[in-house]
Amino acid sequence: MNISLSEHFTYKKLLRFTFPSIVMMVFTSIYGVVDGYFVSNYAGKTQFAAINLILPFVMMVAAVGFMFGTGGSALVSKTLGEGDKKKANSLFSLIVYFTFGVGVALSIIAELALKRVALSLGADGEMLSFCVLYGRISFISMPFFMLQNVFQSFFVTAEKPNLGLYVTVAAGVTNMLLDFILVGLLHYGTAGAAAATAISEFIGGGVPLFYFFSKNKSTLRLGRADFDGRALIKSSTNGASEFFSNISMSLVNMVYNYQLIKYFGQDGIAAFGVIMYVNFMFLSIGIGYSVGVAPIVGFNYGAENYNEQKNIFKKSVYFYIVSGVAMLGVSLLLAGTVAKIFTGYDEGLCELTKRAFALFATSYLLAGFNIFASAYFTALNNGGASAVISVMRTFVFQIIAVLLLPVIFGIDSIWLSRTVGEVLSFAVAFGFLAALRKKYKYI
Repeated sequence: MNISLSEHFTYKKLLRFTFPSIVMMVFTSIYGVVDGYFVSNYAGKTQFAAINLILPFVMMVAAVGFMFGTGGSALVSKTLGEGDKKKANSLFSLIVYFTFGVGVALSIIAELALKRVALSLGADGEMLSFCVLYGRISFISMPFFMLQNVFQSFFVTAEKPNLGLYVTVAAGVTNMLLDFILVGLLHYGTAGAAAATAISEFIGGGVPLFYFFSKNKSTLRLGRADFDGRALIKSSTNGASEFFSNISMSLVNMVYNYQLIKYFGQDGIAAFGVIMYVNFMFLSIGIGYSVGVAPIVGFNYGAENYNEQKNIFKKSVYFYIVSGVAMLGVSLLLAGTVAKIFTGYDEGLCELTKRAFALFATSYLLAGFNIFASAYFTALNNGGASAVISVMRTFVFQIIAVLLLPVIFGIDSIWLSRTVGEVLSFAVAFGFLAALRKKYKYI
């Protein structure tokens, strides 16, 4: 049974509507975890560390897809709420075509810069060759990975969140099976993991492309696109927070790796890599909910249905309170198990990972709410407020924390840098929500 964006959302209906997006993001993170498991256990910690050293650079390039996906879907859903379906489809088509073109151009540039970037991150010897190998294979599929990120948002706007979930599951299962074959059975290591991911991205971006080009029962379809520079700029500014968030996280992860090499050596990067895999899986719950709820917010904002805006906002706040407490509890219970699964072959690394993850997990209490606050303003087409919250959360506060905490409180405090950043970000997010409550009428 389809749920329309114009309906009144009870708790049950809201969770039903956002559930596919949540599962979609969680599943995406799970096959990232499987990547890490196979490389760590079958190729060793040098190749595992190499992938985690270069991965932030790969994700920086991919951030363009997140930007146009979230920012563009906010604009399209608002246009649908205003009743102009023809314009909405034209904007949707323009955003998809433009994203793919930008993806091709950025992939070529990234391929040329790859070795220099790896060297600047501190890679040398074997690690350098593995970094370059993983990056070169990854950028072959980058335009389709960007489209996959775009379509994750637009499947919800098209009122087809379940279809988006099916595509993600298909891509994820492909990735996991190929990891098992290429890395686990054939021992291709870094090259096998990169190839498995690339093939899954061709599926994740290519299947939705075929669907939206074909006759379908959704509210959106790819076709003729009138060039609209202002719409592209608006989509970029709407999605600026998600773009800067991904860029910032990648840059921050580079700074983390720099500090971890200094304080813990190669083991520090490997432990942080494990935490990042699990961290994305946990945060994907909050990200998935935000992706799912954003078109509802954008539609009701365009339709000036302020009672439903209040309803959605209140229910979302409750969702993030409960999920934040639950994620912290689960993390503390499973820290030892997670460490053993990924690094059980090395006792010292396993103990470091366990201790680090338990400290890092305290950030989950506020992380989900901060993600929602930024995404909420994106959905309201207020890219400025969203970007400030996002940049402060993912970059400014964390850079300060990761550089200063180990100097002041000792090296183990580096694992609390994310928590300090989330606390400070909560203050910023709360300030924006309080200041703009009368303008957008969500309280």
